[in-house]
Amino acid sequence: MIIVPIKEGENIERALKKFKRKFEKTGIIRELRSRQTFEKPSVRMRDQKKKAVYKQHMQINEE
Repeated sequence: MIIVPIKEGENIERALKKFKRKFEKTGIIRELRSRQTFEKPSVRMRDQKKKAVYKQHMQINEE
């Protein structure tokens, strides 16, 4: 359960912003979306390798 302490006189929008930030950090939405469809482990690994190659390529170009 996410608890957001609110100080007296604090704006409700600011409290909502804190709640949303904490909620995103838990990763619940990301996990729910990943569970909606089954993805074979080989496909998952292939995608991870593609991302790693892309990141490495971007890092080399940056230097």
